[in-house]
Amino acid sequence: MAVDPQRGQRGSGGPGGGNGGGGPADQGAGEDRKPQSDEAHSAFTPPLGVPYPPVPEEEHPTSEFALPQGLKPEPPTEQEGSAFAPPGSTTGQTPLPVGATAMSAFTPPHGIPVIRLTKEAPWQDRMRTMLRMPVHERPVPERIERGGEETGPAIPRVLDLTLRIGEILLAGGEGAEDVEAAMFGVAHAYGLERVEPTVTFTLLSISYQPSLVDDPLTASRTVRRRGVDYNRLSAVFRLVDDITSEGITLEEAYRGLAEIRRNRHPYPSWALTLASGLLSGAASMLVGGGALVFVAAAVGSMLGDRLAWLASGRGLPEFYQFVVAAMPPAAVGLAFGLAHSTVSASAVITGGLFALIPGRALVAGVQDGLTGYYITASARLLEVGYLVVGIVVGVLSVLYVGLQLNPALRHLNPEQSFSLYNQPPVQIMASMLLALAFCVLLQQERHTVAFATINGGVAWVVYGALAVTAGFNEVPATAIAAGLVGLFGQLLSRYRYASALPYVTAAIGPLLPGSATYFGLLNFAQGHLIDGFSKLIKAASLALAIAVGVNLGSEVARLFLRAPIEEPGGGRRAAKRTRGF
Repeated sequence: MAVDPQRGQRGSGGPGGGNGGGGPADQGAGEDRKPQSDEAHSAFTPPLGVPYPPVPEEEHPTSEFALPQGLKPEPPTEQEGSAFAPPGSTTGQTPLPVGATAMSAFTPPHGIPVIRLTKEAPWQDRMRTMLRMPVHERPVPERIERGGEETGPAIPRVLDLTLRIGEILLAGGEGAEDVEAAMFGVAHAYGLERVEPTVTFTLLSISYQPSLVDDPLTASRTVRRRGVDYNRLSAVFRLVDDITSEGITLEEAYRGLAEIRRNRHPYPSWALTLASGLLSGAASMLVGGGALVFVAAAVGSMLGDRLAWLASGRGLPEFYQFVVAAMPPAAVGLAFGLAHSTVSASAVITGGLFALIPGRALVAGVQDGLTGYYITASARLLEVGYLVVGIVVGVLSVLYVGLQLNPALRHLNPEQSFSLYNQPPVQIMASMLLALAFCVLLQQERHTVAFATINGGVAWVVYGALAVTAGFNEVPATAIAAGLVGLFGQLLSRYRYASALPYVTAAIGPLLPGSATYFGLLNFAQGHLIDGFSKLIKAASLALAIAVGVNLGSEVARLFLRAPIEEPGGGRRAAKRTRGF
């Protein structure tokens, strides 16, 4: 049998072979193909003399994106790399200068410029700035080297210390944003970068993720008891400042926290009772009371304070404590009214209400709402509502009994005597005395009492100049005066590297709407529901004006100070608007 000379040159006999494709075009490539296999003798090989069938088109697939014959492929412009690597240069464009990257709408060719935190800014501003930035844009703060901790402290202990510090701040009345800023600063100071603190009204939690592929660690703590002690609050702020700036060890931080918890209150309970009476007496002088009114309001307030302490010792909720605390001032004022004496019963009752209005909780609640912590703000405002209802129940119960004993009290209109009273020197001294008493009730440090007292006097002077002399409406006048209180308090806190609450809370005492609240309650007791609602709405408007003014003054103080972040271009980032969605 004759052998076909072309068969020795083929790599595969049939169309199904790996290199199938016979034809004259394959004859010159015999040496380049792999050696013959058993498939060359397949039973499907056509016999001698029969031409090979044409190769189907599927064996030579083509693409419309294939390079035409005669053109050489262009070398790649850049090497293939990871999708997470920053681009080396732009394709087909001129590289942008570094200074113009912040104004470009696209990612710059050399990556996003690094944002650094300034060391001169207080830790509150630095941590608050990081909290208000997106997670992927937060800069890594520079830490202080700690000797003896080569591997770093244990993560669970750092989380526990962070939660304990946040608990004291939240229980002391600090705003949710400042509590998160303190927790953020402590965690970062001990090397935990990917942390997310969360603060609500009664729950603190913090989550730490070591890396993008590790499971997060989460710890939480519940705040069950609240107490007003600004001395302890200031001590915690100093401890956080030491942790974030001086680089104290974890053991030293725990010892400092234990000392803060063991410290006794700076003022005993009897001093708090005297301060409560002094506050009510000073408030009665603001609305036209004399020496006898001062004494009557002070006695009623001290009796209410002792009853509230007794109810607290018996474990009654705070609502009932406010109910019993509001009864003695109302009863003392009503007794003077029933005796037909020259003492203004309205001034006595109004002074007693000044000591009970929860201005501290109201300011904290509105501040949390303005800074975006709506759940905590709603809970705080709900707490304020319950306490105000407790005051209303206590005062209305006494007024109702008095109206039943003497129906002539139904024609009482105390607002006329209040509007005729205008003695600036007496009122300024009374406002400063009221702020001083508030400082004692809030357990403030002694070196903060003078500043808060002067701040309260300035607030009343501004309010009197606008509302009485210039004829402004009471609501904007109150907001402007409270704004100055917040401004001065924020500047003083920056100077002292401490919390702003000791300089602000006591100073807003003279601005609290005690008289408007009393007028509303008296109208309710007399059966004038429409007038009562209008007066209570006015009281709520004044309270909100105080809270908004304090927060606005604090934000204005931050606008004129150095920005806590630095960018390569020297600019300052603006806050992003939601544009309604």
